[in-house]
Amino acid sequence: MTEVTAKDSDFGDKVHISSHPVISHKITTLRSSTTRCGTFRAVLRELTYHLGYEATSRLSTKPVQISVPVKTHEGEKHVDHTGQKLVERVALIPILRSGQGMVEAMTELLPNAAVHHIGMYKVTGANPVQYYNKLPRQCDADVAFILDPSIITSQTTMSVIQILKKWGVKEIHVISVLASRSGLRAIVEKHPDVYFSLGAIDEVTETGELLPGMGDAGDRQFGTVAADEDEEELMHPSRRKRTLSEAL
Repeated sequence: MTEVTAKDSDFGDKVHISSHPVISHKITTLRSSTTRCGTFRAVLRELTYHLGYEATSRLSTKPVQISVPVKTHEGEKHVDHTGQKLVERVALIPILRSGQGMVEAMTELLPNAAVHHIGMYKVTGANPVQYYNKLPRQCDADVAFILDPSIITSQTTMSVIQILKKWGVKEIHVISVLASRSGLRAIVEKHPDVYFSLGAIDEVTETGELLPGMGDAGDRQFGTVAADEDEEELMHPSRRKRTLSEAL
C-alpha cells in the first residue's frame, strides 16, 4: 500500500505537507507492524521535532541587545550584538493519550512553552467526549500547537480547536504525522484560519481507520492492547451511567 500523494495547494495555503525524504523514511518505520514500542516512541519523537521545526517557522521575533564574549590579543572582551528573541507566548496542547509522546520534542524546540493537556475519547456514533482539560481559566498563549499523531475523522481535532477558540488563543497550529484526506478537508472547511504541519496524507476506511495508517498510536507507544466496547464502559463510568439511563 503506497501513501496518498497530496499537494499543499490541495488544502489551501495554511496546510503544509512535508515532502522531506527523511520524514517519509521515518513514517515508514512508524507504519511497520514489526516496529516495537520503544522504537515507535523514539521515531515519533524525531518526527515531531522535524515537523515542529517547520511549524515554528511562523513565529515572529523582536530585536534584543546582548553581549558576546570575543577573544582578542589583549584577552577576552564582550562585544555588543543585536540578536533576536521570540515574541509570542506559546502553549503546547497534547491530546491524551497519544499526543503525550510528542511533547518532549516540542519542549526541546520551545523550552519556555506552557503545556496544557486535553483528554478526549471516542464514542461510536457520537461526538468525542472530553474527560480531562488543564487549560488555565485565562488564556496564557498567543499561539497554540495541537499535538496528535493522527487525524482520522476530524471530530477530535475539531473539538479541541473549538475549545481553544473559546479559550481565546489568537492562532492555532496542528502538528500531526498522518491525516486522512477527508478529515483534513472537513477541518479546513470549518476552520480555514487554522494552520497544519503534516507528515503524510492517508485515506480513511468505512470503519474509520487510516489506510495504510500506523495502527493505534497510543497503544503502539505504550505497548497496550486496544480496549473493546465493554472495557471502554468500565473505564468511563459517566458513559456507563448514560447508557444505563438510556436503557431505562
